[in-house]
Amino acid sequence: MHEQTPPAGIPSAEAGKQPQAGETAPTGGEDSKTSSRGASRVTGGKGRAASVAGIAAGVLILAGAGALVAGGSLMAAPASSRTLPPAEAAVPAGASLGVCPGPARLLEGTGTGTDAQFRPESATAATRVSAAVLSAGGVLPGSRLAHLDGTAAVEISKDPGPAPTAAAPQQLLAGVAADRSMDQVSVLSAKAVANQNASAAAAMKYTASDGDLQGSAAATCGKPSNDQWLAGASTTVGRTSVLALTNASSTPATVSLELFGSGGQVQTPGSRGLLVAPGTTRSVVLAGLAPNEPSLSVHVRSAGGPVAASIQQSVLRGLTPGGVDFIGPGTAPAVRQIMTGVDIQDPAGTAPLTAQAAYKDAGPALELTVPGASDAVVEVKLYGRDGQRALPSGGVITAKAGSTTEVSLAGVPAGQYTVAASSDVSFVAAARMGRGLRAGQPSDLAWAPSAVRLGSQHVVPIPKGGLRQLVFGALDARATITYAPITADGKVRAAATADIAGGTTATITVPDQAEGADVVGYVVSASGDAAYGAVLVGQDGRNDVSSLAFLAAAAGQETVPVTLGY
Repeated sequence: MHEQTPPAGIPSAEAGKQPQAGETAPTGGEDSKTSSRGASRVTGGKGRAASVAGIAAGVLILAGAGALVAGGSLMAAPASSRTLPPAEAAVPAGASLGVCPGPARLLEGTGTGTDAQFRPESATAATRVSAAVLSAGGVLPGSRLAHLDGTAAVEISKDPGPAPTAAAPQQLLAGVAADRSMDQVSVLSAKAVANQNASAAAAMKYTASDGDLQGSAAATCGKPSNDQWLAGASTTVGRTSVLALTNASSTPATVSLELFGSGGQVQTPGSRGLLVAPGTTRSVVLAGLAPNEPSLSVHVRSAGGPVAASIQQSVLRGLTPGGVDFIGPGTAPAVRQIMTGVDIQDPAGTAPLTAQAAYKDAGPALELTVPGASDAVVEVKLYGRDGQRALPSGGVITAKAGSTTEVSLAGVPAGQYTVAASSDVSFVAAARMGRGLRAGQPSDLAWAPSAVRLGSQHVVPIPKGGLRQLVFGALDARATITYAPITADGKVRAAATADIAGGTTATITVPDQAEGADVVGYVVSASGDAAYGAVLVGQDGRNDVSSLAFLAAAAGQETVPVTLGY
């Protein structure tokens, strides 16, 4: 094949480059030969021939450039400039943790700092923890109950080893640690089975019959989180609120607190950058950050390791003990919040008591916190055993933005209720209940945090002793609740069913035993319309009351959206 020589005026590199979009490559055939011979016969010599060739080459270059621009405008944009939906990535299941608060303790002098110092509790004080873990595919996950530092471990069930192969459904089993004495923060841990999170939960119960902290205080052992809300604290005279931050992970946690009081958000430099080392608990006296606040909500956010948060709240009315409680996290801010298991005493006896200065907070109330910049118009409804009950105040309240608002539930007939609050602005809520109707005698208080909607297979630990009740509320339509007792011998007994009409609250007394074995918990599932649950705990012959929230049911394999970018 004849090799074409580049025309004069065009560098060799230009002649040898590859054709662009829209260009036609020279074939090197007959047209090439004709062009070469024609150039040699042009009159005027080599200069004129070169000029003609240069013009022709220029036309070709312009044509090629135009084709390149046109072709480029029709080509698809680079992949990096296109918007793609985020992909879903599976998250491997990890160990399930539940952190139980330590015993209630009295504060010593704390000086100018906000870290708590304690002195021993009363002589009759006792703190006990009960835990239950469910099987998956007929196999119990490796689980144990231990102190925060890993000591004094109680093995609930051994590690089963490799994940079991798929087989026919197995009988539901339970691993149990019943009524274990604990003198400090404790942790329930349960490993995943077959890449599924374990169904496990624990609860602690503190009791004392003497001293300033007499009464009962129960708490669900909370799952560590990087974002949680706690409502119901008070730092007025005679009220003590101590926030406990526990880091059960191996990663340091840096915690920041947002405090909301009745006068707005509390700005204080001591609420930022609180370091909680792995395997430790840091206690913060909230009066050192927000003094003289009758209603205080705390937003706990942590960077690094997740933390478990709870507030030890105690009241001293003059020289008379006014109760002790552990306030746990509720649900995140939302336009609807539900509290169930709210126990209200006879209003005829409560009214003269709360008229006294030291007992203003002894009556039932709802606390609303609006973290956003817009006021919330909140509608409050109460559902009792026989249906909805009207609030004496009318039930529609304006809650100020960036602050807490207390809504009295005085005048509501005695009974157990589900409280539903709704608005078009996100807010946080909790409900207060009290026990005791005579001034000068020991009384008690408890807070019911906003609850999660019931789903399938919630593990509900039940503290041993005293009066114990399961309380369920259904809102708009009928719901069906199944509840199967977990006994101390590790068996899940036959389930019972409760059919709850919409707009009502049902109470079920927990027996001491089922089929001859002590009841230490329940497996609870719900179907039908939205339903919510709680556990009420009391003591025979005493003004003691505590509320235990249900934990969310264990999730299956979880996924998170992943977006790649720079």
